[in-house]
Amino acid sequence: MNVRLDWSSRPGRPLHGNVRVPGDKSVSHRALMLAAIAEGESRIRGFLEGEDTRATAAVLAQLGVRIDTPSAGERVVHGVGLHGLRGTAQSLDCGNAGTGMRLLTGLLAGQAFDSTLVGDASLSKRPMRRVTDPLALMGARIDTHDGLPPLHVHGGQPLQGIRYELPVASAQVKSALLLAGLYAAGETEVVEPHPTRDYTERMLAAFGWPIAFAPGRAKLGGGHVLHATDVEVPADFSSAAFFLVAASIVPGAELRLPAVGLNPRRTGLLQALRLMGADITVEHEREAGGEPVGDLVVRHAPLHGVELPEALVPDMIDEFPALFIAAAVAGGTTVIRGAAELRVKESDRIATMASGLRTLGAAIEETPDGAIIHGGRLGGGTVESHLDHRIAMSFAVAGLVATGPVRINDCSHVATSFPGFLELANGCGFALHGVG
Repeated sequence: MNVRLDWSSRPGRPLHGNVRVPGDKSVSHRALMLAAIAEGESRIRGFLEGEDTRATAAVLAQLGVRIDTPSAGERVVHGVGLHGLRGTAQSLDCGNAGTGMRLLTGLLAGQAFDSTLVGDASLSKRPMRRVTDPLALMGARIDTHDGLPPLHVHGGQPLQGIRYELPVASAQVKSALLLAGLYAAGETEVVEPHPTRDYTERMLAAFGWPIAFAPGRAKLGGGHVLHATDVEVPADFSSAAFFLVAASIVPGAELRLPAVGLNPRRTGLLQALRLMGADITVEHEREAGGEPVGDLVVRHAPLHGVELPEALVPDMIDEFPALFIAAAVAGGTTVIRGAAELRVKESDRIATMASGLRTLGAAIEETPDGAIIHGGRLGGGTVESHLDHRIAMSFAVAGLVATGPVRINDCSHVATSFPGFLELANGCGFALHGVG
């Protein structure tokens, strides 16, 4: 159970240094799941030691998968093969991990045994029909609590591959259908209205499963075998996002962030910040574990408001809270459209960010699928995180340029995605402290 922790953020010194952010959460989840149902032993390096990913590891252990931890950030997964998972009468607790729950739903839909997936108070309010409805079209039987967790996944259901056009672009929904497709007869094809991150597709290929994919679509057939492989997890771009914004808005700042994952379906914020005038360069570009990575160098630069291209939205959906902070202190007005997905994340991120920024004196108008943010100066005040880790870290960044202290209530959930954030932030120049 999380112990409540509030933060106070205020201007510190100019930000400087190397900031090595934790491993990518999305890649860590997927590496665990595919390694678990592969044949043989897989080693995962750079694994994110967060509560979300540990919850996924614990669920897989309940299902009979042996996972060793030789050292921090490393896992050795002893795969049981496609049909080697074992059922349990116990509930499978996903904690706060929406990615974990949605992907596991697809994976468990093809098993011979029943499973019940549960989550914490925040996850229990997140909609799951967007996953369960298309899985039902494949033949899955999944009971929900009026569309919300807990989810009871019935085993022994023969699955049939389908062609499914996603009404809203979502990498999680796409991935759940592809994982179910491993167990389905025939071909499973997912078509997206906008391309989303392709971690699952790349990793399936790395584990030897035949799959055809291009931006906006993916297709695979059932009946193949996953072969164990070693996975190098890149540094998480979503975690780097807070430091990219922080260094952009703090005068005199310069930070280097090494080995950050630069999957093009993940780096929309990089393009958005550059459109706003940010000074961010990429050095030493290379590949690690099939994923493009590079060292990011970011220096302070005056930002200006933009009308954000809607084409960038799917590639930065997790980074919007940080972008809201950049927009709130930029010169001019920033217009965000096409981001209705933000309303069904860990919190309603449009409403939560708008409320917090108004508390700090910003001028912001909510729209159904975005916001209009008029840049200016931020003052101090007390804001609510709504148990949303990205909200908490974003307002910690806001405190760096506010005219008074910014208190952020209940930041305990930051450990779900970014353990050690406070220490890493203060190490490069933040003035961020826990308060009782």
